[in-house]
Amino acid sequence: MSSRGATLAVLNTVSLMIVLDSTIVAVAIPAIQQDLGFSPAGVAWVINGYLVAFGGLLLLAGRLGDLVGARRVFLAGLALFTLASLLAGFAGTAELLIASRFLQGAGGAFASAVILGMIVRLYPSPGPQARALGIFSFTQAGGAAIGFVAGGVLTDLAGWPAIFLINVPIGVAAFLAGLRLLPAFDPAAVRGGVDVPGALLITAGLSAGVYAIVDGVAPAGAVAVLLLIAFLVRQKYAPRPLVPLRLLRRRWLLAANGAVLLIVAAGLGFQFVNTLYLQKVMGYDALRTGLAFLPTPVVIGLVSLFAAARLTARFGPRPVLLGGLLVEAAGLLALSQLPESPSYPLHVLPALAVLGAGFGVALPAVMMLSMAGTSDEDTGLVSGLNNTAQQAGMALGLAVLAAASATRTSDQMSRGVTEAAALASGYSLAFLLAAGFVVAALLVALMALRTVPARVDAVPGSRALRVSS
Repeated sequence: MSSRGATLAVLNTVSLMIVLDSTIVAVAIPAIQQDLGFSPAGVAWVINGYLVAFGGLLLLAGRLGDLVGARRVFLAGLALFTLASLLAGFAGTAELLIASRFLQGAGGAFASAVILGMIVRLYPSPGPQARALGIFSFTQAGGAAIGFVAGGVLTDLAGWPAIFLINVPIGVAAFLAGLRLLPAFDPAAVRGGVDVPGALLITAGLSAGVYAIVDGVAPAGAVAVLLLIAFLVRQKYAPRPLVPLRLLRRRWLLAANGAVLLIVAAGLGFQFVNTLYLQKVMGYDALRTGLAFLPTPVVIGLVSLFAAARLTARFGPRPVLLGGLLVEAAGLLALSQLPESPSYPLHVLPALAVLGAGFGVALPAVMMLSMAGTSDEDTGLVSGLNNTAQQAGMALGLAVLAAASATRTSDQMSRGVTEAAALASGYSLAFLLAAGFVVAALLVALMALRTVPARVDAVPGSRALRVSS
């Protein structure tokens, strides 16, 4: 393996570990609640604490990568994530576990915010970059699904602490390899220092926004909007803004990240709903549920690694994105039409395979578009923006689909429908809404991503060559 390939392997290993952490904990929640005496509301913070810290710090972490060096930010975040995993594994109280999860979220944000930017700088040529992003996309898309499998296996075999402690040897090995392999990308000159007020405003605003979504607290949403408006005003007048407003005027950048948000909302929301469907409608236990997910990440991996780059090289990322979204929507629509007593191999498995194929080509393409035309001095910030869109999508997908399915189920049961039929109806609605997210992403790509920087679509042999205006 070349030095560049080994570096990519380190970055993807850490990305996979962090993505796994977003879902691996979900399966262990009942065991954690029982062992540590969490209240039903309090145990939600085992997940929410991680999401709030992670989502709140991504943009700041990405910009710090540009200012002080992506390598430093990545290694510091990885060290914090690994240490926090160790603390979580040995947490003997609910309070200590929640504190550890906040630290994990912070470390995960600093490490993951700069990964996409480093990959783009490692592979500046479109062809190799498409292949590298295909591998990265698999870790992002497949990792979340694999987390359900790993969570079930580790919890059943070794208890819930194992889901945190497994990160420690992986994190230490990745840190040592990173010290040796990661190039020291030149940071942008820090003239006048970091915009501290801006950093505080954006971190508080994003944290409040994530909290409002995951916990359904409307006042927190209002606070988030006010803080983000104050942040934008600050950036307009700051001598060295944390987020230059010129970036926010790039239509393709905002549109691509909007598509990322919608795609991830559909993807993670689907995984959450499908977990409940398999357990409550089809009667699967945690381990069998995890194994039932395997076709999706397997297909995502095969498509991302072997088909996505070739399709992108031939047609360009935008047509590939559009085609992938159509396939993904078809898979979700098939899930929304499952019969009352479905057969896994006959009804569920084909839909999961189709969904994986669509996701496997759509995600690398949209990531290429989200990084389109980014200068070296902004790669960390744009990478952080992409990760922020993913986190917002995760929170949005979970919140909307869970609420919709619960409301439909409750309404059906109030009409005298059996519990099994009511649950199936609620989950069908959630799958349909997930398909709606994908269709919305398709419309964004059709209307707002018509013209992108030439260096993205100028793939050798591409039929989709465009020149940016």
